[in-house]
Amino acid sequence: MLAAERQAYIVAELERREAVRVTELAAALGVSEMTIRRDIEQLELQGLARRVHGGAARPTEVGFAELGFAAKSEHRPDAKGAIAARALELVRPGATIFVTAGTTTFTFAQLLATVPDLTVATNSIKVAEALGDASNGSVRTILTGGERTPSEALVGPLATSTLRQLHVETCFMGVHGLHPRAGLTTPNMLEAETNRAAAESAARLVVLADHSKYGLVSLARILPLSAVDTLITDDALSTSALEELRQNVPDLVVAAVGESRSA
Repeated sequence: MLAAERQAYIVAELERREAVRVTELAAALGVSEMTIRRDIEQLELQGLARRVHGGAARPTEVGFAELGFAAKSEHRPDAKGAIAARALELVRPGATIFVTAGTTTFTFAQLLATVPDLTVATNSIKVAEALGDASNGSVRTILTGGERTPSEALVGPLATSTLRQLHVETCFMGVHGLHPRAGLTTPNMLEAETNRAAAESAARLVVLADHSKYGLVSLARILPLSAVDTLITDDALSTSALEELRQNVPDLVVAAVGESRSA
């Protein structure tokens, strides 16, 4: 079993329980206790676990918590800008697309006014605002209804019902976590359901995720990596991580952050 698979298992156990013991994990996974301790150390570095005597506990600042939009928007703006620019290359004039909630997708939405005759459906209040501010009426915007989340997404039965009536060419999706085994995840179970419906409405799924999302596992699974047609990330990922993603995703696009910054 790969280290990433073991660590995903440990994170999943910490979602169910406050703490887990090294001896239990070693027996369940069929590895040595020293291997489990190394895994816990790695998870602690990622903020996904906290080492305690004899095992691991949930981190003090729970990694599965849903942060507000303003807090997330301050993180890695250069990477988000580079990813958004590469995503824009996939949007043709006259297209009909869906854009999910998220700070990277918000950055992407700010660029969409440059595409003529575009129709954008979204469940993100912030994405809709970006399209309204930037487009001067050149982009047709469709906003789903639903329950508002801390990340300014509209989720729940109303949003999902609307999405099941739509057919779009491409869904551009932001995620909280991106893991080879756990797939695409989010802290909000209703948002996971809404995002699945968004993906099902589209002929193609494009995921926008900077390097910090890799290896993270959150509470609710959206989709497996095998459901992704194109993944756009930035060049801060390690060679081994990129290779692992290439084995799971048909089309991996790596945005050069240095080039975006100089531009």
